[in-house]
Amino acid sequence: MLSPKEALEILDRAELVHSEETVEGALKRIAGEINAKLRDAHPLVLSVMGGAVVFTGKLLPLLDFPLDFDYIHVSRYGHRTSGGKIDWKVVPRENVRGRVILVLDDILDEGETMAAIQQRIMNEGAAAFYSAVFCDKAIGRKKPIEPDFVGLTLPDRYVFGFGMDVHGAWRNLPAIYALKEE
Repeated sequence: MLSPKEALEILDRAELVHSEETVEGALKRIAGEINAKLRDAHPLVLSVMGGAVVFTGKLLPLLDFPLDFDYIHVSRYGHRTSGGKIDWKVVPRENVRGRVILVLDDILDEGETMAAIQQRIMNEGAAAFYSAVFCDKAIGRKKPIEPDFVGLTLPDRYVFGFGMDVHGAWRNLPAIYALKEE
């Protein structure tokens, strides 16, 4: 865990990637796309904790259709800056069988976590699977899954803010920053 001083030093050295205004505009656009596609589906929306908490909290009030809500907690990162083994902390508690599922996550980095979520949800009998990620990182290679809805594209750098953390800090920022490249 970072000290407050260390967290402030990271933010002071960080580069702004997307401003708060850009983030808000992307949020409204992605909500419109989801509304158009899933308006008649009454989906079960699953938020991937903890990164998707900000995206989910801002997105749900913009959706203009009935939905059911639950969360899952699966991670490859923890407090690390690179992915590891998939760790299922909380599996879907709602029955997904026969349901249209919309999974919300903060970022599609390498795509391994979302691909594992899709596989598990479909193996449990979901009728359809959609993924909405607020950020899709341009990593320069094919990913195992392409999201159905994307808010913003990010450079292949370590980013934080709007739900994404750096060493556990700064999920609460309204804009998106990248660690300064050395």
